[in-house]
Formats: sequence, C-alpha cells, structure tokens
Amino acid sequence: MLHSRKLQYIDEIARCGSIRKAAARLNVASSAINRQILALEEELGVPIFERMPRGLRLTAAGELCIEHIREVLKAYDKLETRVRGLKMPQAGRVSMVSTVGLAAGPMPEIVARFVERHPRIRIQLAIDGATTTANPVLSGEVEIGIGFNIPATPGLRTLASFDIPIGVVLPPDHRLAAEGGPVDLAKVVQEPLVLAQPGMSLRTMINLILAPLPVPVEPVVETGAPETLRHLVKRGTGLTFLNPLDVLGECRRGELVFRPLSEPYRRHQPMKIFTRARATLDAAASLFVEFLLTELGQLVAELEAKGHVPRQTGTAAIGRE
Repeated sequence: MLHSRKLQYIDEIARCGSIRKAAARLNVASSAINRQILALEEELGVPIFERMPRGLRLTAAGELCIEHIREVLKAYDKLETRVRGLKMPQAGRVSMVSTVGLAAGPMPEIVARFVERHPRIRIQLAIDGATTTANPVLSGEVEIGIGFNIPATPGLRTLASFDIPIGVVLPPDHRLAAEGGPVDLAKVVQEPLVLAQPGMSLRTMINLILAPLPVPVEPVVETGAPETLRHLVKRGTGLTFLNPLDVLGECRRGELVFRPLSEPYRRHQPMKIFTRARATLDAAASLFVEFLLTELGQLVAELEAKGHVPRQTGTAAIGRE
C-alpha cells in the first residue's frame, strides 16, 4: 500500500471504540495495533484517543486525524479502482477533438494502433477548426482535446505540450530540397506558394513569419484543407508552410520533403493535449492519453533526430492553467 496499515488500524478503532474489537475484525494482535497508536501519538505530539474504563474515545486532535485518515483511505480506494481499470479495461468510450491538420496527419494511425490493442474501447474523434478546438472540451462534449496554439484558458488543464516548428514543404525534386538544412525564407517566397486560408491558426503563424518581408506575398491557392495543400505541393503547383507532423507520412515515403526555416524566421506552434480542469478521466480515457503521449513522444523524437524540431525540454507539463 501507498499508506501504512496504521491508517486502517486507527479507523477501525474509532469505529469500534476498542482495541480488542478492532484487532478481532482486522485479524491482528492487539499489541500490534496499540504500538501503531502510540507511534502516531508520539509523532503528532498529542494523544488521539482518550483511554476510558470501557474503551477508547477520540480526542479533539483525534477527530481531526480521523477525518484526514478517512479521506486518504477513500482516495486510495478510488486509485486502486482506476489502476485495476488500466490493467484490464473491459470496455469503454473515449471522446476527443482534434484540429484538421492533426486529424489528416498522425491521428488516424495513432487511433488505429490503439484500437488494435484495445478492441473493446470505442473512440469518438471529432474534428474542429483550431480557433474552436477548446470549446467542445470546455462544454463537456468531449473529454480530450489536441491542437495547436491553444491559449491558456480558465477551466482547461494541459496534460502535455510539444513545440512544433512551421517549415517549408517541397517536392523531393525541388532545387531547395536538395540543399539540405534550414531554408532561407527569401528563397522560398520567390516560388509560387499554396497556403492555409486566412482565419486559420496556421495562417496566422504564417503571416507572422512573412510579416518582416518588404513586399506582401500573394499565394496562388488558399485552402482550409491540409491534405489539399499536400496534394498541390506533390503536383508542383507551389510550396507551402506546414509543421512536420502534417507531412510525416509523405516524408517517410519520399513523396515530400520538410525543411525548417532559417533564423530569424523560425516560428514554433505549441501543440497541447488538454482536458477540463476539474474532470476526472476514467480508465479508458486515461489509457488512451497514456498511449497518445507515448506515440507523440516517439514521433517528436524522430523529428528531433532529423533536425526538424528542437530538442524538447519538459514535454509533460501536467497541471492546471
């Protein structure tokens, strides 16, 4: 147990009013229980039981102590139940919302692998725009959210965050792809560009990247669908700006090339996994979050090895915002 058995001993004595009765119920020696009481009273510096002719009665300090003990025992029982659920989840349902880019990128493969391992757990994956990803979580429609540039919001708790840079995506036979390493933005904007449409969180980041340039950039195509941007780049229509998770599959297959931007134009998007601040995830949701963090951690490590993202420092920022 995480806690000494003395907590159970003292709780039982308080219920029975007698060391002898408590010992009989717990099937332990009376002397062992008495030693635990004396040890705790010595530690606290005050008696917790008043010795009466026919038993024991809680003192004022004992009343405070037993209230705390029962809260601890109740919390531990709840923990045991949740841990058992993680070991053997019989069934369950997980609901989450993802931004469009992630839903079109790594999420399908992650969800598929999870379902293969846990076929009795059902997944509900909603897709939303980056500006409203937090809303379904705040309203309780879904348990978990994942997205980019999610601001600190009262009522949301961040489970983990990763810094993912925006970079240029090119066809593998493009002259800039052959150079290797970070790409100079001045060279990129000389090419035709296909960009996320205005109003999207990604386009806001792209506009910040392009803002220092002396002349405005006019894309040949604007769209809200990341898969369309990827297809247009493959087709040779133009280059685009995405994050490396958006194109990880295509880069692995040699269909596209991702290059980070050179300084001072490099910008990062914080990717957050979050839930409601006061929500308690059940066994199925906790299991899925653990799996999701492991999978994303492995993807980010792969991107780190390629030099596409900076080395992450503290990606599991557990806490409330």
